[in-house]
Amino acid sequence: MRSGAAWLACEPEDVQQEFLNDLSDHELLALPHIFEFWALEHQLPPEGDWRSWVIMGGRGAGKTRAGAEWVRSLVEGPMPLDPGRCARVAIVGETLDQAREVMVFGDSGILACSPPDRRPTWHGGRRMLIWPNGATAQIFSAHEPEALRGPQFDAAWVDELAKWKRGQEAWDMLQFALRLGEKPQVCVTTTPRNVGVLKDLLERDSTVQTHAPTEANAANLAPSFMEEMRARYADTRLGRQELEGVLMEDAEGALWSRDMIEGARIAEMPDLDRIVVAVDPPVTGHAKSDECGIVVVGVRQCGGPQHWQACVLEDASISAARPDVWARAVIAARDRWAADSVVAEVNQGGDMVEAVLRQVDAIVPLRKVRASINKQARAEPVAALYAQGRVSHLRGFGLLEDQMCAMTTAGFEGTGSPDRLDALVWALSDLVIEPAGKWRNPTVRAL
Repeated sequence: MRSGAAWLACEPEDVQQEFLNDLSDHELLALPHIFEFWALEHQLPPEGDWRSWVIMGGRGAGKTRAGAEWVRSLVEGPMPLDPGRCARVAIVGETLDQAREVMVFGDSGILACSPPDRRPTWHGGRRMLIWPNGATAQIFSAHEPEALRGPQFDAAWVDELAKWKRGQEAWDMLQFALRLGEKPQVCVTTTPRNVGVLKDLLERDSTVQTHAPTEANAANLAPSFMEEMRARYADTRLGRQELEGVLMEDAEGALWSRDMIEGARIAEMPDLDRIVVAVDPPVTGHAKSDECGIVVVGVRQCGGPQHWQACVLEDASISAARPDVWARAVIAARDRWAADSVVAEVNQGGDMVEAVLRQVDAIVPLRKVRASINKQARAEPVAALYAQGRVSHLRGFGLLEDQMCAMTTAGFEGTGSPDRLDALVWALSDLVIEPAGKWRNPTVRAL
């Protein structure tokens, strides 16, 4: 399907002149703001009964313009003061700055797209756009999911969902807030990344999707940009993701694959002989700190250690916690699973890690470990256990599994730090890898 502008551009000059001459002065002034006339096919919302519309495409494919125009279509009425279909919209970006500078004030943002008589006013103190007809749009940061607890909306526009560090948490809070009107809907504009929150959304029956590569919008991009991108990234994995807008299932050189993890899934906890709680604590304890990785793993000791079977029982990781908070979470996980001991990385915290844990439980059995090699090197022998079919997972570890699939032989390709994965590696090293190493070394075993 071609846009009206594409049709007109392909017609002879006499047809073009006839079309333009037939427009009234009012229609001619309005034409630049009639998005349906100019839009590419992937920029228009699909028909049907849907809750989430995901526009997935390459860099510069026109996703932001589509999201901004969709918001306009909801809040504007036939005349400037007439009500639209929606009156309260949430605008959620990765950060407040990105929501404001891209989604509101950007070249393809809401203000740039709005005709003068319907342009909303920005109220910075309230982080809100207010239209002449009274409709409002409030901006939020995905880094602050709790800010979405309380407000309520009849529509939302979400940008770059696949980049959100706290993606699942922020997305869940937004879903609870979409409770006004007859049919609350959300538009998601994102470059694809292999993260659980996006994959889960795309699999839902209530989700519709449009897609376009960067090439689809080449007419509106610098020719030198397109030439450079084609030359440098054509037929590469990064090019397929960032330019073609293709969701890549596994990172190139990934130590774990989705199929490997799915093959390790079990429904019930097996009989286990030992359970440990591993913790990878954050260096700092404020709102922008890394997560505290807390993972519970057990092992079935049948035969020699080279045959032991492990099971991941819980991912109890928490975000941006003070030391006393994550220490209580560690001890609580130990108590829930009656774990034998706690394994804690102390590279950054040193004696502080032990001190905060013992403030919560003075006699907790604790093993302190230090990293002497990089993360991917530590992860490789653990990935080998999965390849051998010696590790199983209970359900519900989406964020942990995202980090696993983002760890490659070259390093971590996900966002933030792989704290959950680090904790998993320490747990399985303690339960399986180190005992197996001692078993293979008679000298060590004799000691």
